[in-house]
Amino acid sequence: MMQDNPITAPPANAKESQQQAAQQHAKSSPVTRIVLLALLVCFGVGIWWVFHARAKAAASAATAASSAAANRTIPVLTAIVIQRDVPVLLEGLGSVTAFYTVTVKTQVDGRIDRVLFTEGQHVKKGDVLIQIDPRPFAIQLETAQAKLAQDAANEKNAKLNADRYKTLSQQNLIAVQQYTDQQSMVDQLDAQMRSDQAAIDAARLNLDYARITSPIDGVTGLRLVDPGNVVHATDTTGLVVVTELDPIAVYFTLPEDDLTPINEAMAAGQLTVEALSRDGDKSLGQGKLTVIDNEINQQTATLKLKAVFDNPKHLLWPNQFVKTRLRLSTRKNALTVPAAVVQHGPQGTFAYVVNPDSTVTNRPVTLTAIQGDIAVIASGLRVGDEVVVDGQGQLRPGSKVATRPVPAASAGASVSAVPAGSAGFPPSARSSWSPPPQPPAPSAKP
Repeated sequence: MMQDNPITAPPANAKESQQQAAQQHAKSSPVTRIVLLALLVCFGVGIWWVFHARAKAAASAATAASSAAANRTIPVLTAIVIQRDVPVLLEGLGSVTAFYTVTVKTQVDGRIDRVLFTEGQHVKKGDVLIQIDPRPFAIQLETAQAKLAQDAANEKNAKLNADRYKTLSQQNLIAVQQYTDQQSMVDQLDAQMRSDQAAIDAARLNLDYARITSPIDGVTGLRLVDPGNVVHATDTTGLVVVTELDPIAVYFTLPEDDLTPINEAMAAGQLTVEALSRDGDKSLGQGKLTVIDNEINQQTATLKLKAVFDNPKHLLWPNQFVKTRLRLSTRKNALTVPAAVVQHGPQGTFAYVVNPDSTVTNRPVTLTAIQGDIAVIASGLRVGDEVVVDGQGQLRPGSKVATRPVPAASAGASVSAVPAGSAGFPPSARSSWSPPPQPPAPSAKP
């Protein structure tokens, strides 16, 4: 009798269990979906609530910060608008040139015995620089002097004979021709004596040339020869270069548009030129404008000028680059403030003015000129106004401020001209000036 295989034939109750499980799963699927959807909605609402709460907190913090910023007192540096005479200066670039430069050369041939100067020495006109062996020239002088003495003795004898022949000729004891021949001999010897004297003078001159002296007051350069060298008058190289440093000249250039105002100012009187270091911080001297070049450089559209400076301290040196300021005229009673006062906005230039209640107002201003650390105001400010120099970045109209006077060193000590047309300023903005000391400013407000 055959029996069922318990492995290959699953019991009937197992099949029924599988069918029941499938039916239960099919019945529970919609419920699961609804639960999952509800969970997702809750999760999204939670995220939205978190972000909303954070945004609200950030807005509240920003409002609080803005309110605190509006109410807080901002420390600033201030200056007072003052009225003064402002010189109108034209600023350019230039180079220093020695007033005189001499390349010392020998005028005679010979061997150098001594060099009597040191490189860089200050020498006076007539100081001996180099001594050439004088003996050949001393011999020439003695030879010329001996020849003169010989011809002088011959002339003396010829004159005595001429006097005798004259007496004999008057007594008709000799022919007149003999007397005239003797007189001609006297004249020839006299001419020979003058030639001998010229030879003596030439020998003395050569002997003097053997002592090479400085032709000017100045400073010696590098030595180009050493003792023992034989030099010739035809040599192309010199022995030393001597430059005169006091006075000294400065050549500088300005735009050709400045020619007319310069000519008009020169017609009114002598113009002053100031030389400054390359960074513009140090004054090297003041001189006088002497020459305007007779032509304009068409390639650069610039005009070349020359000024002469007294240079006793030798602050100016040949080939040194300098900044120059040519003073044309003076603006009378100009309103001036530090340049940092002027701010630029969409509506143009303005300045923050401190009110009596320690708040600030931005007031539009018009500039006449601006240079370096100084601005000349045409309109918008009045004498005595207190204006903000530093700290404008934190200010708004109506901001409360605590003021402190700006230090005098920062109120416009250094000056440098602004090129014409830069930042929308008129050509007069190229002028520059050195202001007098800043008057006392009001004490800091609480």
